[in-house]
Parts: sequence; structure tokens; C-alpha cells
Amino acid sequence: MSPLAIIGANGMLAQKVCACAPESFDIHRYDLPDFDMTNREQVIAEMRRLGPSVIINCAAFTNVDGCEEQEALATRVNGEGVANLIAAAKDVGAVLVHISTDYVYSGRAHTPYSEDDPLEPLSAYGRSKLVGERAILQSGYDAYFILRTSWLYGPGGKNFVETMLRLAAEREEMRVVVDQIGTPTYTGDLATAIFALLHTPVPQYGVYNFSNLGECSWHQFAEEIVHLARQENRMLKVQRVLPIRTEEYPLPAVRPSYSVLSKEKFVKVSGMDVPNWKESLKTYMQERC
Repeated sequence: MSPLAIIGANGMLAQKVCACAPESFDIHRYDLPDFDMTNREQVIAEMRRLGPSVIINCAAFTNVDGCEEQEALATRVNGEGVANLIAAAKDVGAVLVHISTDYVYSGRAHTPYSEDDPLEPLSAYGRSKLVGERAILQSGYDAYFILRTSWLYGPGGKNFVETMLRLAAEREEMRVVVDQIGTPTYTGDLATAIFALLHTPVPQYGVYNFSNLGECSWHQFAEEIVHLARQENRMLKVQRVLPIRTEEYPLPAVRPSYSVLSKEKFVKVSGMDVPNWKESLKTYMQERC
């Protein structure tokens, strides 16, 4: 079997990646406190010891508002840590799969973002993730996949779906932002997408956008979550899901107002059918029962 290194193995996405990995891979899990991707010597030494064919980086400082207060730390993890991983991948001849974000875009567009659109992050989180992308692009090593994704949810971690379900059980009224548009992404679909790219007959390395199909506001997303929960006869207290504007719910970090990602390049290369976000949300809701 081929050694596969999963970085950030305790996280929400990594759990699905491990579950979806083909049997041809021998999975090795790495995470804090035993493995620190910002420690260059440790990263390179451990990858030399393992000799993986693929390194999948699911690790990141993802607290968007926390990044505003700790941008130096965010840059160290999301930027310098990624530079260490691409150096290790280059050293051992492994393919690096790195998960990035819609936050590298400005959010000012009105049509889905392609991989070649300008990168203008508005937040410390977006800036730190862009540092990581550039570390890969400027490494001189071309065996990599960068997957930009958005609004990620799945089992085994904090996410918007779980927050809405908790609030719906506690409150009669929920207020959710209606003027930020994007696409939810189920971790199971992103994990499948990773292996679809890795298993193309001739790898087409580079940058890809991936999320589920369709688009919605956070408010529409919340309404669909409540709708499905009611269909499953869950005990909910909520009576109203009210739309609010972004300025009515101020947060430290600026969010993109539009971050729908084009999947055209991904579908062309992988041949994968990408599920609509409503289908995948239903899959997740059934999975967590």
C-alpha cells in the first residue's frame, strides 16, 4: 500500500478524507500536539521517515475572527506551515493536496469565481491562506493540487449546520444574514473530490475551485436546515428564521458578500458529478441521525 500523510488529522475534513480514502492507501495521521506543521525540521524529518506518495493538508487556523486578532499566528500556520509541507513534498517526491478557501477572493463579483480570477482577500484569514497558496506556487515544485472551497460542514467538527440545529432547539427566533451569497460544501463531497483528482489517469496538477452546486444565502441555508430537521420530526423551538443584513450582525472579520465558486475546471478534469448543496445537506442530515 502507498503511504498517505493526513495533516490536521483530528479536524472535520480530515475525518472524512480518512473515511473516503481508497484501500490502496496506508493512512498516517498527523496533528498537534505531536506534529507541528510550523516546525520545518520536524515536518521534513517525519516525511522523510514515512516517504508518503501523497500529503493531504487539512490543517489550518480557521477561526476567521480569531485571525483578525492573531494575524501573525494565522500567517505562521496557514502560510509558513504550508511552505514547510511543500518543501517536504518536494524533498520526498510526494503529491501535496492543500485545502484553501473562497476568502482569497474579494467577494465583489456577481458571477462564480474561476481559478484565474484576481485574488483580493479582505480579511486576515484570507490573507494568511493566500500566503500558503503562494508558497506552493513559488516553490518550483509542480506536483500539487490546491482546492479552494467554501462554507464547509460535516461530521466531527463545529460548523454552521450544527450551530443552526442547536439554536433552533433553544430559541423561538433566529436571525441570519441574507446578503452574503455562497455555496455550502459537504466534507464527504470534498473528500471524494480530492481522490477524484488524485486518480485521474494523467494528473492535471494546479489550482481548483470546489464546492457543491448551486448557491444560497446564509439565511436560505438556515431555512433549509430547519426544514429538513422538521421533516425528521426533530424537537425544535424555533418559529421564525428572520433575514438580517450584514451590518446588523457586525463581526471583526469582513466576509465576502459573494463567494460562489465555478466548478467548471474541476468537472472537466475529474469527470465527477458534483451534487447540489441541498442534496448533500440532506445526506448529512440523514448521516447524523
